[in-house]
Amino acid sequence: MGKQVTVDGNEAVAHVAYMVSEVCSIYPITPSSTMAELADLWAAEGKPNIWGQVPDIIEMQSEGGAAGTAHGALQTGALTTTFTASQGLMLMLPNMYKIAGELTPAVFHVASRALAAQALSIFGDHQDVMAARTTGFGIIGSSSVQQAQDLALIAHAATLEARVPFMHFFDGFRTSHEVSKIDPLSDEQIRGMLKSKLIYEHRKRALNPDNPFIRGTAQNPDVYFQARETVNTFYQAMPEIVQQTMDRFAGITGRQYRLFDYHGDAEAEKVIVMMGSGAETVEQTIDALPGKGWGLVNVHLYRPFSTKHLLAAIPATTRAIAVLDRTKEIGANGEPLYQDVVTAFAESLSAEDIDRMPRIIGGRYGLSSKEFTPAMVKAIYEELDKDKPKNHFTIGINDDVTHTSLDYDAAFNIEGEDVTRALFFGLGADGTVGANKNSIKIIGADPAFHAQGYFVYDSKKSGSRTVSHLRFGPEPIRSTYLIQAANFVACHQPGFVGEIDVLAQAAPGATFLLNTPHPPEAVWDTLPRPVQEQIRDKGLALHVIDAYAAAREAGMGTQINTVMQTCFFALSGVLPADAAVAAIKDAIRKTYGRKGERVV
Repeated sequence: MGKQVTVDGNEAVAHVAYMVSEVCSIYPITPSSTMAELADLWAAEGKPNIWGQVPDIIEMQSEGGAAGTAHGALQTGALTTTFTASQGLMLMLPNMYKIAGELTPAVFHVASRALAAQALSIFGDHQDVMAARTTGFGIIGSSSVQQAQDLALIAHAATLEARVPFMHFFDGFRTSHEVSKIDPLSDEQIRGMLKSKLIYEHRKRALNPDNPFIRGTAQNPDVYFQARETVNTFYQAMPEIVQQTMDRFAGITGRQYRLFDYHGDAEAEKVIVMMGSGAETVEQTIDALPGKGWGLVNVHLYRPFSTKHLLAAIPATTRAIAVLDRTKEIGANGEPLYQDVVTAFAESLSAEDIDRMPRIIGGRYGLSSKEFTPAMVKAIYEELDKDKPKNHFTIGINDDVTHTSLDYDAAFNIEGEDVTRALFFGLGADGTVGANKNSIKIIGADPAFHAQGYFVYDSKKSGSRTVSHLRFGPEPIRSTYLIQAANFVACHQPGFVGEIDVLAQAAPGATFLLNTPHPPEAVWDTLPRPVQEQIRDKGLALHVIDAYAAAREAGMGTQINTVMQTCFFALSGVLPADAAVAAIKDAIRKTYGRKGERVV
């Protein structure tokens, strides 16, 4: 294994897409913007792709324009990609039907996000991807930053062989903005996944005046139906092509994926089927409670949906299945993945491919980045134990109107003591998030640690409250949910102490670092009484600093992020003090070096 790197999901995906593309048509939309911005930056810096060329980065005036540009570039034989989410993906639908209908290899990377319905939300769920599932694009989903990188490359390789375009999606914010330690792909590994013969065949299908070909015509009823059915063989072949591509990827990297990855008891009686980042939480819960007879099927290839591969992944002992959808399809008999799983079992039973059908229920979770925790996972498995489990349930909310929700024990916590969990309360644009991203990268650079950073932004972004969730420990971290019991809490803005409960998630005996203008001997009397009681009752260790004064003395104005970052390393002891300070300085130079030595 080579040197690991610490990156967020957007950067992991953008790197792969950039390296295997000749054209990137872009129009930024949260939470996919970083992918487009990085591609633009790398091209401006003259960074070459794996063929030694600098891709053309073309920014349009809308996502519809970006999709049209992608369609046009594909028709010239260029290897083309784009990045989008939510309403942006909806503007691409007309071109997507054409790209798929013309059997054109391409990959669109989607940081999946809620669609505006009763209100707009910039946060993550699968409503956008599900709204695009009828376009004819293959759909492949990732559950973590590592998977997002790996499956991005698998999608780019498989589309060339299948001649069907792909949407590669991963959860907006929960994966796109999560900073995690991964095994990066080398240029040689990327190059080894792409077959030159298939790229030449894509080139030969280009519209070219020297090699005329008719495409994009109008058709009448005498032939349209027949032509629409001619693609069947391509989609029937896709599951095996994708699995073979995954197998080839395993041969190159050692990381094996399957269309439906199973995790848990080999003789499980209760199984959850789902896609996206929530699968990491389910895996962690299963491992924390062995012997329960629980299992998980993590769906990677969602379109085309392979019944054969799904049934092969589910243990024969399974008697109850909960299918979880991170979307809502109003008026339907159930959400999309639920309907696909029910149909797969019903058709197989009718065809006598199976001799019995397990009980199958469906549920919704995590809309607009609503939390999905181990406590909720446990409640779902326990629901499957009931004689009449609730179907079409919700989890994570209290539905006191139509009573769809399941009860769960919010206090249930499975995070190990070997994981350091730190919370940082800051203000948008005060540098807190940037400093914490650097901290995660500094800690992740140590081979002894795995690290994860997740950053909760208000939708107002700059000037609003941010909460940084940092975890690090000796084992890979799969906690794709907010910290529930922090052993380090830092409040970078003094006013927050009286406005919000910054110590709600502080574990007993945790360290509390407070930025305050008051001297140490006077701080206690300035704290609200409920905060004093929490510090006393939980036995917290309180440390204070006037970070604004320290920043002014250092000529940094109001930028307190580096001051607070240094305090974190000094108090946490995760790295020796001298090594931490040297690493912070190096990280600052890498982050801000392009802005000049005076800024550094």
